Amino acid sequence: MDRRTADRFRRGTMGIDVRLDLHGMSQERAHQALRAAVERAWTNGQRTLLVITGKGMKTGGSGILRNAVPRWLNDADLRGRILSFAHAQPRDGGEGALYVLLRRRRD
Repeated sequence: MDRRTADRFRRGTMGIDVRLDLHGMSQERAHQALRAAVERAWTNGQRTLLVITGKGMKTGGSGILRNAVPRWLNDADLRGRILSFAHAQPRDGGEGALYVLLRRRRD
C-alpha cells in the first residue's frame, strides 16, 4: 500500500463501501457475519468496510467482540483478502469500530 492510500485509510477519508454492525450478536453469529461480509465485499470489488464492534462493557471491561474481531481478521481464511485494518476515527466509532481495507481482486 502506498503512503497516500495508507494515510487516507487511517484518517478515514476513503469512502466506506460496506458497514457491518455487530452490536448485540453472539460471538459465533458475529464471526459468521464478518466472514460473509468480507467475502461478499471482496467478490463485488468493494474495498473498504467499517466494522462496528462496540466498545464493550461500560464498567471498565473491554468488549468481547472488540477483542475478537482483530483476531478473526488475521485468521488464515480471511487474511488473504485483507490488506490492512485499523481503529476507526471518532466520528465513525473510534475504538469501538475498525476500518478494513480489502485487497484488490485479481482475476
